[in-house]
Amino acid sequence: MIQSGQRIIDNPVYLSDLGAALTGSDPEELQEVLNETNIPKRLYLTLGLLKKEFELSKLQQKIGKEVEEKVKQQHRKYMLHEQLKVIKKELGLEKEDKDAIEEKFKNRIKDLSVPKHVLDVIEEELSKLQFLDNHSSEFSVTRNYLDWLTSLPWGKSTEESLDLKVAKEVLEKDHYGMDDVKKRILEFIAVSNLKGSTQGKIICFLGPPGVGKTSIAKSIAQALNREYFRFSVGGMTDVAEIKGHRRTYVGAMPGKLVQCLKKTKTENPLVLIDEIDKIGRGYQGDPSSALLELLDPEQNANFLDHYLDVTIDLSKVLFICTANQIDTIPEPLRDRMEIIDVSGYVAEEKLNIAKQYLIPTAMKLTGVTEDKFKISDDSLNNLIKFYCRESGVRNLQKHIEKILRKCAFKIVNNEAEKVDISVDNLKDFCGKPTFTHDRMYEITPPGIVMGLAWTAMGGSSLYIETVVHKQNAISKKLEIEDNSRNYEGTIKLTGHLGDVMKESADISYSVAKSFLLNIDPENDFFKRSHIHLHVPEGATPKDGPSAGVTMVTALISLALNKPIRQNTAMTGEISLTGKVLPVGGIKEKTIAAKRANVNCLILPDENRKDFEELPDFIKDNLQVNYAKYYQDVYDVVFEKV
Repeated sequence: MIQSGQRIIDNPVYLSDLGAALTGSDPEELQEVLNETNIPKRLYLTLGLLKKEFELSKLQQKIGKEVEEKVKQQHRKYMLHEQLKVIKKELGLEKEDKDAIEEKFKNRIKDLSVPKHVLDVIEEELSKLQFLDNHSSEFSVTRNYLDWLTSLPWGKSTEESLDLKVAKEVLEKDHYGMDDVKKRILEFIAVSNLKGSTQGKIICFLGPPGVGKTSIAKSIAQALNREYFRFSVGGMTDVAEIKGHRRTYVGAMPGKLVQCLKKTKTENPLVLIDEIDKIGRGYQGDPSSALLELLDPEQNANFLDHYLDVTIDLSKVLFICTANQIDTIPEPLRDRMEIIDVSGYVAEEKLNIAKQYLIPTAMKLTGVTEDKFKISDDSLNNLIKFYCRESGVRNLQKHIEKILRKCAFKIVNNEAEKVDISVDNLKDFCGKPTFTHDRMYEITPPGIVMGLAWTAMGGSSLYIETVVHKQNAISKKLEIEDNSRNYEGTIKLTGHLGDVMKESADISYSVAKSFLLNIDPENDFFKRSHIHLHVPEGATPKDGPSAGVTMVTALISLALNKPIRQNTAMTGEISLTGKVLPVGGIKEKTIAAKRANVNCLILPDENRKDFEELPDFIKDNLQVNYAKYYQDVYDVVFEKV
């Protein structure tokens, strides 16, 4: 107990209790002090608690001071920024954020002819922007939307060059041949001249790889003085790439066409849609269906992008599409385009292209000058014939670049001052020839006929081989005595054939049996023979009906055991009644026939116009026979042998 007049600090028990009570220690620690009866120990326990409290208080004070200092700095910075804003505003140097954004967007559309329905949307979005907080997500979405709306070239077009002479010079300068394409573009310019205005069209260049479909589009843009924009739809599976995302999605963007208009800053660019035959289809939708609205001249004046949600006029855009195959383009999409065939090049054309375009370009790339390099026409012809037979010139370009690289090495390595490429040393620069023969059979025996096929790489010869692998020995007596036995022959097909070609082979077999019955009723070859029909190069998939006439001829030749007229090739679909139906790819097939040194060609009668349109240098030295029925084919290949 405290005695009267005694100070608190003089009583150690009370002092220890008071010191412990002043701390914010745990109840267990305080109870430990109360339980301790040894006074010195009790004081030490309290001292420990007070020291702990003191250190904690010092730490809190330090943290509090640092936080206060930081808050002060930020507050001071904020205050200075606000003061600076007010000063700038008073001096007229800067407006408030929202005012500046609004003025920027209005300045963009000041000189443009923005349609009323778009102007209403812009005004509405600007009003909404004023009520939104600068840091909200909706503010960013609205600002981005306005940015896209005001970045489009509403009513702004580039002035087109409608000078036919200039356009012709530009097209001739960059590309050899391609007369159909050049003629069509010059017609487009002529129509625009008469109308006084240009209206966009949808043109599709169809042809094998490497013939200049993509590069001619750039030349057309230059000839017309239009801005050029290219995008490829090969493998595209998302509809949003074309129609845009809706603004509800995070990271939403407009489609390719809106991006094109923003980039080119004009309403009448030339847009190249590359590889339209390779467009994909995924779980995000069918992009080929989305292209229907874009490529329909009746609809694209009011094209609706999902992101912008306002209609855009695309009727002034000149759309050019490219494709290797027409079969894989959906029918509704194909209907909206004007198809222009860009056929492959023959050897004469390739020679001129190499001399005029490929060699000068490759010399610039490799730094080899004319005084250090020479290649003869014979060497180029051998290069084309034995290394680069495909329809396009891309592979030829690679080989020329390869030759020039080797020449550059020889010159730099001081092996030669000037390199002459001749027929003899071509192998040293290009390696072994890829193609060593023009045809599989120099002389075709019975049962073998040369047909012609079209592929995505151009035309090629396609042999049809037939042999008898088993025969039934049938006598007239045995046949009369045992009518229950089946003496019908069979046909076996090989060569990686597609369903259409298999059906064509079945039809050809029926036509051959029927035709043989008419010309030689006593011949029972098909009744007793089991035939094997094969199309060589079995690793290559083949499909289509155009080998029908060739198959019938091969079967008739086998049945009569007579070879057909030599150096003859044919193409045509056959109907069950023996009518010869027209086929496509006549230019490519004719080129393939010439390459194989064929001098007699049999074509369907309805393809007469296609052959007559070909250049004279392709038709030279070819005797062409047209067939309406199979009898016409028979007369050429057998009767005139």
